[in-house]
Amino acid sequence: MNISSNLSSINAHQQMMNVNANNVANVNTDRFIPSDTRMSEGGSESVIANTRMATDTGSQKSQTDLAKELPDQVVVSGATSVNVTAIKTQDEMLGSLLDIKA
Repeated sequence: MNISSNLSSINAHQQMMNVNANNVANVNTDRFIPSDTRMSEGGSESVIANTRMATDTGSQKSQTDLAKELPDQVVVSGATSVNVTAIKTQDEMLGSLLDIKA
């Protein structure tokens, strides 16, 4: 187990949530083009958030799609929760190991 991979995942998901929050905040902004974040695997078990602008449809209204943004928030919340649980478990295991050696 590697805590740094969990931390990189939490950081990447935080970046995704920041982009998501910006998109939702601009749902009523005319001509707003949202950004989209995708996760990819980085070197040495890390997670990288890749953010890009969505394709401009030419709409005069905001192009933010709440039907996409709200489920993305649920995914980010779940992924962060899983990574925090993994870090807590690793911490408990390390504490038990140190208690055994003492």
